[in-house]
Parts: sequence; structure tokens; C-alpha cells
Amino acid sequence: MAYTSANQLELLQTAEAVAREKNIEPGLVVEAMEESLARAAKSRYGAEMDIRVAIDRKTGKATFTRVRTVVEDEELENYQAEFTVEQAKEYMESPEVGQQFIEEVPPVELGRIAAQSAKQVILQKVREAERDKQYEEFKDRAGTIINALVKREEYGNVIVDVGAGEAVLRRNEKIGREAYRPNDRIRCYIKEVRREQRGPQIFLSRTAPEFMAELFKMEVPEIYEGIIEIKAVARDPGSRAKIAVISYDGSIDPVGACVGMRGSRVQAVVNELQGEKIDIIPWNEDMPTFLVNALQPAEVSKVVLDEEAGKIEVVVPEEQLSLAIGRRGQNVRLASQLTGLDIDIMTEEEESKRRQAEFELRTKLFMDTLDLDEFFAQLLVSEGFTNLEEVAYVEVDELLVIEGVDEDTASELQARARDYLEAQAKKAMEAARALGVEDSLANFEGLTPAMLEALGKDGVKTLEDFATCADWELAGGWTTVDGERVKDDGVLEPFEISLEEAQDMVMTARVMLGWVDPDELAAEAAVAEEAEAAEEEA
Repeated sequence: MAYTSANQLELLQTAEAVAREKNIEPGLVVEAMEESLARAAKSRYGAEMDIRVAIDRKTGKATFTRVRTVVEDEELENYQAEFTVEQAKEYMESPEVGQQFIEEVPPVELGRIAAQSAKQVILQKVREAERDKQYEEFKDRAGTIINALVKREEYGNVIVDVGAGEAVLRRNEKIGREAYRPNDRIRCYIKEVRREQRGPQIFLSRTAPEFMAELFKMEVPEIYEGIIEIKAVARDPGSRAKIAVISYDGSIDPVGACVGMRGSRVQAVVNELQGEKIDIIPWNEDMPTFLVNALQPAEVSKVVLDEEAGKIEVVVPEEQLSLAIGRRGQNVRLASQLTGLDIDIMTEEEESKRRQAEFELRTKLFMDTLDLDEFFAQLLVSEGFTNLEEVAYVEVDELLVIEGVDEDTASELQARARDYLEAQAKKAMEAARALGVEDSLANFEGLTPAMLEALGKDGVKTLEDFATCADWELAGGWTTVDGERVKDDGVLEPFEISLEEAQDMVMTARVMLGWVDPDELAAEAAVAEEAEAAEEEA
């Protein structure tokens, strides 16, 4: 079939019909037709030729043209689509490199095979346009709730119809043992939208904490309007959840607003989440206070917060222990997720025993190292001294407040502590040298002899060895294995080195070795600071 005046309008009519059916721009279909006609023309005139087709958007007339580009003599590779300046002079007045010579060629007739190929090109282009449209429609909807229709189930994953395509609710994103039948209506959270080779992939979730937050936003007008803010959510999907809220209007109770009249608002969320029990907790900037709220319904006697280690100790009465921990540790686990802290729960009796054991251990330390009697050692511990460094290098005035300690006694105490520490440092340095620790590491600022000995035992003997360490290998940390938090012991963890300090030390070593450019490091730090400041402002 030749694209002559008889069927020029047919092209546009076909393009409009396909565009309407697929709900895409007619221009995209016309472009696909142009490409398919150009491909058919190349099979007729030669694959090496640069044949292009332009369809007039008003009349539907298809114009076939051959394009040749002027190139340098040494760059001439394709004689059908390129020619040199000398060759071009035959067709052009003053040709220059980069110019194109365009001439019209006779339209081609599409044979059966060419027509089939053209049809495939058009279908492919239409599919790509549909995928692009679907991606553009959903990419900005990530983080919102969508109502969908169940189509089928594949290996535990639910495939749902979202209007402009399909989305996937994976097996691990379903609540408990939810089962759905075709045509069931389902409400999900759009967790992620990815552009992939086979088209956009839309991943849904019903277990994400954000799903619960969005449900509350739909049920509680004060959250939608920004009067109440959801600060944190922790979930054990299908079983129990905790949500922390704060009100920016003193006259509105955030917990009461989320519960609603006779529990109507929270009950609507509970019903959607298959009966998941929800604890609504008032958020507080003071972390210990917030934690006491988070451990509800258990009563807390005392909270000890270690901000540097990100740990918190909670003391509860004996009868409240099982309630604080919860069934299978659920209550304390959710409270930990909500606060972002590792929580240790103990009874008042356990805490008393632990404190007594610590007291006895420190008393013995001072008795053995400073040659003191038990009573004097207990006085030091009672005044808050926990190690020899504190005794050796504290201001003398702090020792003088201890009953029975005068200036001579304080000086003698500090002298004994310093002599002992120096002897231990000397011994540790000798041990480190015996292990093979080299000067390059021994002279590194910030590493004590005891640290060097620990590093030597771990096989870290040179500055190069130290520079290859990860911060968590030095300071310790936590990793998640099969859903459980596992502790990684750090070589320098006994010396209370934080992750930030370990990171700084390792980066300093890399700069000293020339592995890292200090200027680049400073620039990265400045960018990170700017980003952090911008985040805080937002």
C-alpha cells in the first residue's frame, strides 16, 4: 500500500483512534508511524541510508526524505549517509562540515512483511508511551494511599488494578494471613514506584508504619490540617502498634483527637488494619519522659539515659516487668522502635543488685591499685569516682570535699593513681611492641598504650592497617540479621570510643597516608553541614 493522497487522512484517523483507545497523545502515535515508515523505506532503499519520514499533522501527507551529512575526509565511514566537502559541492554551493543535504525520495509501498514490521514498531512505541504515562502518573503518588481492585494472586503476592495499570502487594507486605479474592476492594500504601525495563513497577504495602500514619491523616482532620503531628510510628503488623503524636494547639488534646468520640476515629483505623491494637502516645522532647509514655500500660520507676551510646535503662517494679516487656517482648520492642533507643528493662531488685555489684567492684579497684582500706575506698566510690583516671587528674578541690581528706592526703592519692597508670601504660606499650606494633601507629595522636595493645592483639600493627579499619570495627555497633539486632564488638569499644570519634581517627590516618585529599574532605563536610542546616530549616 502506498501512502498517497488516497489514504493520507487515514493515517491521522488511525493515529487518533489508537491515541483515544490507549489514552495517550496522538502525536506519539504519529511519531511511531513515522519511524515505522522510515524503517520500511530503509529495507527498500538500503539499510545504510538515512531515510526519514515526516507526516503532516493536518493533511496526513507522508514525505520521504534522504539525509546526507557533510563530514571530514578521514571521518567518512558510511558512503550512503555521509559525504566529504568535495563530494558535497556537486549538490551544494558552499558546503561545510556538519551541514546536511536533504532530498525527497519516492514513497514506498509496504509489502506484507514490511507492514507487519511497521505494525510492531507502532505497537512498541504505544506501549512505551503507555508506560511513561503510567510512571509519570504514579511517581509523585509514592507515599500516599490508593484504593485498588484485586485481580489475581501469584505465589502469595497480590496483583491489583490501580486504574492505569497493575501494582503488586508482596506477600511480606500483607497483614498477617490476609487473603483476597478477585474483585475485592483493597486499600494500600504506595511504598515505591520504579521505572524498569518491563515498565513501571508499583509496589504497595499494608505493613509499613507510614500506612498507619496516612490512615490517621484521613480519619483525623487535625492531623491533615497540621494542628496535630505524628512524630513516630512503630508497628507489629496485625497485632499491635504505637503512634506518638503532638499538638501545636494547647486547647487540643492530641491523644483525644486521634481516639475520637467514643473511639470512632481510632476504631476506623483498627478495622482497616485487621484489628491491630493501637496505643496512642503523647510525644515529648524529653526522651526519658517520652519513653515512660511509650512503655504504657506499664508503670516505670526510674529511667537512666546514656545518650552517647544511644541506650536507656528502665527500672520497673517486679509486678510490672512482664507488662513492660510484653508478650514475646512486643511492648519493649515497639517502644524501642518508637524512641530509636536500645532499651534494657530490669526490676528494682535487679537494679539494686547490679548497683551493689558495681559498688563492690569499684571499691576493690581502689583498694588494690591505691593501697587503701575498704572504708576509704568506699568513700571514693560514694562520692562518684568510678576509675583511676578520675582520681589522678581531677581538680584537687573535688577530693577535698570527701570527709577526712586534706591537701596532703589528696596529693598522695593522686600521686599513687598517676604512678599506677604510668606503670600500666608502660607495660601496655611493651606488650604492644612485642606484638609488632610499629612507630607509625604508636605515634598516632589519640591512641593510648592500652589501645595500641588491643589493636596489636587484633592484628592492627601499622598506620596502613589502622586506615583500612571501618568505624564500627573500632567502636562496635549493631547489625540486623534475620530481623534480630546483633551486637558487633569493637576493638576499642572497652575504651568508650564513639562511632564519630572512630570515624575521625580513621579519616585522619587516611589523610596522613595520602589516601584522601583533605581539601575534598573539607568540601564534603561543608556540603553535609549545609544539607543538615537546610533540613533543620525545613
